[in-house]
Amino acid sequence: MATLAVGSLLQNPRLSSPRGQKLLLNLKPLRSLDLDCSPHRKLLCSRGACFSNSNPCGKFYIVKASSTDTAPIDTFSSADILYEQTFPVNRIEKVEGKLLIRLDQSKDQLNWRLTIGCSLSGKWILHWGVSYVGDTGSEWDQPPKDMWPHGSIPIKDYAIETPFKKPSKDDTFHEVKIDFNPSSAIEAIHFILKDEETGASYQHKGRDFRVSLVNYLEDDGNMIHAKSSFGKWPDAVEQLPNMVLKAEASCDSKNENRRLEGFYEEQPIVKEVSVGNMVNVAIRKFPDAANIVLHLETDIPGDVVVHWGVCRDDAKTWEIPAVPYPPETTVFRNKALRTLLQPTGNGSRALFTLDEKLDGFLFVLKLDANSWVNFQGNDFYIPLSSARSVKGQSDSESEETSGKAHTDGIINEIRNLVSGLNSEKSLQTKVKEAKESILNEIEKLAAEAYSIFRSSTPSYPEEDSDADDAEPTINISSGTGSGFEILCQGFNWESNKSGRWYMELKEKASEISSLGFTVIWLPPPTESVSPEGYMPKDLYNLNSRYGTIDELKDLVKSLHGVGLKVLGDVVLNHRCAHYQNQNGVWNIFGGRLNWDDRAVVGDDPHFQGRGNKSSGDNFHAAPNIDHSQDFVRKDLIEWLCWLREEIGYDGWRLDFVRGFWGGYVKDYLDASEPYFAVGEYWDSLSYTYGEMDHNQDAHRQRIVDWINATNGTAGAFDVTTKGILHSALERREYWRLSDQKGKPPGVVGWWPSRAVTFIENHDTGSTQGHWRFPGGKEMQGYAYILTHPGTPAVFYDHIVSHHRSEIGALISLRNRNKIHCRSIVEIVKAERDVYAATIDDRVAMKIGPGYYEPPSGPQRWSLALEGYDYKVWEASS
Repeated sequence: MATLAVGSLLQNPRLSSPRGQKLLLNLKPLRSLDLDCSPHRKLLCSRGACFSNSNPCGKFYIVKASSTDTAPIDTFSSADILYEQTFPVNRIEKVEGKLLIRLDQSKDQLNWRLTIGCSLSGKWILHWGVSYVGDTGSEWDQPPKDMWPHGSIPIKDYAIETPFKKPSKDDTFHEVKIDFNPSSAIEAIHFILKDEETGASYQHKGRDFRVSLVNYLEDDGNMIHAKSSFGKWPDAVEQLPNMVLKAEASCDSKNENRRLEGFYEEQPIVKEVSVGNMVNVAIRKFPDAANIVLHLETDIPGDVVVHWGVCRDDAKTWEIPAVPYPPETTVFRNKALRTLLQPTGNGSRALFTLDEKLDGFLFVLKLDANSWVNFQGNDFYIPLSSARSVKGQSDSESEETSGKAHTDGIINEIRNLVSGLNSEKSLQTKVKEAKESILNEIEKLAAEAYSIFRSSTPSYPEEDSDADDAEPTINISSGTGSGFEILCQGFNWESNKSGRWYMELKEKASEISSLGFTVIWLPPPTESVSPEGYMPKDLYNLNSRYGTIDELKDLVKSLHGVGLKVLGDVVLNHRCAHYQNQNGVWNIFGGRLNWDDRAVVGDDPHFQGRGNKSSGDNFHAAPNIDHSQDFVRKDLIEWLCWLREEIGYDGWRLDFVRGFWGGYVKDYLDASEPYFAVGEYWDSLSYTYGEMDHNQDAHRQRIVDWINATNGTAGAFDVTTKGILHSALERREYWRLSDQKGKPPGVVGWWPSRAVTFIENHDTGSTQGHWRFPGGKEMQGYAYILTHPGTPAVFYDHIVSHHRSEIGALISLRNRNKIHCRSIVEIVKAERDVYAATIDDRVAMKIGPGYYEPPSGPQRWSLALEGYDYKVWEASS
């Protein structure tokens, strides 16, 4: 069965009953709840208690609804409501349909037509290719151009994709028609059905669908066969004759009697569909009553059971409250209560009478044996104490003090969780499930803190024209800077060749600053075996191929003079040795940091180190440093602090951080106190048969795990977003830019304040070109990262190219609309040919050739920027 989850809290219309309508509770004899007694039911855990929906037979007790002190049976008026919250619920349902496949001869008796249809609604794509007679293996080829239906696009050199279309407006299914000549050398047509809305692919028995165009192929389990009789194509052409259609054709000498047989087949198909519902909770206090009344209502259809309890403190430990209870309530294992909601015209509801001294009301919804509804992976929590404060508190100052105390408590709880997650001991013992649980808890607490902040922010009268222009409060963090940073990579792979790069960049300092950048990343400064600087040798020797130490100091001073913060590129994972050991292996270091082979990890066979095992992945081109050694960490901390004081660096770009544990990075950053820091955690995305998977959660999870290990003191380059942008733009699959929860699919969708987004750098582009961004699509990439949260980074080569003015315009738009690393994205469209989103309700954007215009309404949108396959709008005041 489907797993149900609640999406993010949004501003949605309230669920309410018509004013004045009486709410009549059905007090018929209590019936037992329809609860599955299967022994293999999922365990539902909440904070402070665990509830099993395994066989509870004998553990349920029917509780009669008491008439004493029960809530008045009427609807709430807005004046009575002390607290109200509406939660959007995104449920996943499975919808069954049919894939319809028909092969028949065309009217001219010369060609044949393969028609593929789908009875389910949606945006379907046929991903298909052909194989030829005599080919070996299972490789596809692109079909000949004369077979391409209208609207098809090539996918590399092995397939094409064709969108399904409705034959007419009244049809209930979509189809693709492929015409071909049977005299060609094509042996079979292969295809996969793709759902553009969800990114899911549908195959036949776990393999590609295959329609044979010759009669001697053996069935390998995925072939669609001819049949001796024909069904009717639904709502379409007239019934085929009840006979086998045959066509003679000559192909090659191997099969002179090649024949086609027409057929019609149906294959089952199941699609997961997102269904939107809502849960509304309101609290009312009646005059002269000792209790408060909580009204819970939902438009989810069918029988809905609320599994509920109360708590008396911030620990949110479930307990059973005192009577009275709503009708049809049972006790569950003396841990909680279960109440069947009473049906209404468009859903169901219940009233709960509660002691006003309670701290909170907790619940989850049970829809059937395996389907539960909760809030972002946790129990719904309704703060009853907030309702009391709304009722009795008029002093805004006391509200602010209370909110601050609550927020401080949440921050401390987050710190404790992060510390527990990232202790050196947990590096080896913490299982993935436990980590995910802690991360979910952190996300919930952060959302709660943000909600408190938003609710306590004072509103300004309209006459105060300066209110919107006031600069937001800036809190500096080594992972985010001010939160409004825009990063420029100030070099490429060839910058070392002139020998005077520092001086060349100094001449461009004012120009870079004027474009709106706030931070610039400089190349590695250290003497290096490789001219680019990434094979460092003597760390204190800062005379490199980019210039001398004095020229570096002069450059940093000039950059500071135009308002730019400066990041040094530091390579901490590995270091090139000065001398060989007695076996001829280079693992003895010279210079100021004259380490011996104890500084080299012991599990890299290339360099015979005597240190401990590596805490990450080895870089085999140079000795990997053992950061578990106290003397190594002490020396590196002194070096970083020296760079800060001697050169004036404001922060760090950390190279190849996959090579050592993020906890060591935390030590280095705590000591050197950078303004901004970002790590290069480069990892491969997930692919299946050469095609990028839609779900890249595992990839971004590894990056988030590293950030967590640093205790959030550093951000990381959002390699996930770069990879997904590649596929979305190159293959015209813009649906990839929304994950399964409707969020951006990269690190920026999970931890935007620590995501440094980019489309190119010295490794991927420049003259290396290891993973070059799709040509001609660069500005679509920048339209995405420069309007979205996270900290965007722009590559030097693009600044000095014809893209300069467009990039500058996007940066200017970002700055004047105060978009920052934590800005809120609402994805409006993520379809095959277009992606559109609004950011902070101030900026709207779209990329891709498809159509999108922001809707007219209270906000008036004006087009601010437009380029090849992208547009950006601003909200008019």
